[in-house]
Amino acid sequence: MLRRLICHLFLVSAISLQAADDRPNILLIMADDLGFSDIGCYGAEIQTPQLDQLASAGLRFTQFYNTAKCHSSRVSLLTGLYCDQAGSESLSRGTTIAEVLSSAGYFTAMSGKWHLSKQPTDFGFQRYWGHLSGAVNFFKGDNSFRYNGEKWSVPKTLKGKPFYTTHAMTDFALEFLDEATEKEDPFFLYVAYNAPHYPLQAPEEEVKKYNGKYDQGWDVLRRQRHERQLRSGLLPSKWEMSPRPGHVPNWSSLNPKEQQWEADRMEVFAAMVDVMDQGIGRLVERLKEKGVYENTLILFCSDNGACPFERTRGRYLKPWDSESYWTYDASWAHVGNTPFRLYKQNQHEGGISSPMIAHWPKGIKRESEKGTRRMADGSLVTDQSGHLVDFMATILELGKARYPDKVDDRKIDPLMGRSLVPVFKGKPREGHQTLYFHFGTDRALRQGDWKIVSAKSGRWELYNMDE
Repeated sequence: MLRRLICHLFLVSAISLQAADDRPNILLIMADDLGFSDIGCYGAEIQTPQLDQLASAGLRFTQFYNTAKCHSSRVSLLTGLYCDQAGSESLSRGTTIAEVLSSAGYFTAMSGKWHLSKQPTDFGFQRYWGHLSGAVNFFKGDNSFRYNGEKWSVPKTLKGKPFYTTHAMTDFALEFLDEATEKEDPFFLYVAYNAPHYPLQAPEEEVKKYNGKYDQGWDVLRRQRHERQLRSGLLPSKWEMSPRPGHVPNWSSLNPKEQQWEADRMEVFAAMVDVMDQGIGRLVERLKEKGVYENTLILFCSDNGACPFERTRGRYLKPWDSESYWTYDASWAHVGNTPFRLYKQNQHEGGISSPMIAHWPKGIKRESEKGTRRMADGSLVTDQSGHLVDFMATILELGKARYPDKVDDRKIDPLMGRSLVPVFKGKPREGHQTLYFHFGTDRALRQGDWKIVSAKSGRWELYNMDE
């Protein structure tokens, strides 16, 4: 009798372990201030072969939304709630993906920008390296860096190379990935790159790769991006390019010195995106080396649209000088958000539209069905809308985790997101009845194909998103 009981318990344990082993690993990557069209597979001339490959073998979204602002997007991504609903930076009325997955047996780690209260190790992450601040000098860092809960001083060199924040974020993500794959449990790794958020700083050799690339100016480059979006089939031909606003000058109206300065700025931005893409390639390669690539769901998105704010200091310094502080302004941000209008902080499409790539060899259905369409190059695209709040619901389903009613003595608001798993399977999903957008004096609502939006407490504008 005892032997039969032991055998039964062993069988149940083995079945449970097998079920746990079948759960996917999750690598969630967020870029910072990256516009809708700022990577190659969304129309850019910037070299992003690693992201392009993930898109080619995965699934791209054409109507995926963030909250148009750094911190609020991170709140929504982590909690599945809208920012104010979750208690904003405090997360006091929400729980995080890391907390629910830790309870479900996942190893949880984060590398990168936090930009919320306390630090990630207070919110379910078992490992963390990165900066708590919203922006950082890429060569010198600041005093907000932490490593597993402890203060961490930025060195002049890291792993034999001059310190550069984007490289370091990848280095520590790889460290956590190595640790994760030594365990039997699945892992959740969140990599929050600070690139390409200002200041525009990049290693000299990376910037020089783009020398002369932007001499044609923003009018030509924006048109070329839109043409690539249409020619590839990513966007339908009826999606016309929004007109150049009055605050963006015609490129030809600038004198040669002004044109050179503007082209130089965009070269640095492109280099920052390029370096981030290289880091993503290193992560993917390590997944393959560790034998976990096939059952790892990779999600890539941006926290808001391209940033229009001119805050340059030290224009005479080179962008590979650690004392430099370049930014670009609305002129190049208008290109970054092609074909949409307005920018970061605005709730028009330019502020809230994110490139979003989902890649999961074992789990994403490669045959197009009603919920997806196949491109000429064989890649898959979906026009179904999604939002950062959907990540929590998606990961709960895949990780077989439970969303709690409360954490300790804190009451948790009901989940707002809806799972994206049906979309991964090529099917239509039951979408949101209403999507809510708000930052400062900008606000919007979307119901089905209808969207109402207002900028700076101005008049309401009504759009049919299918026209």
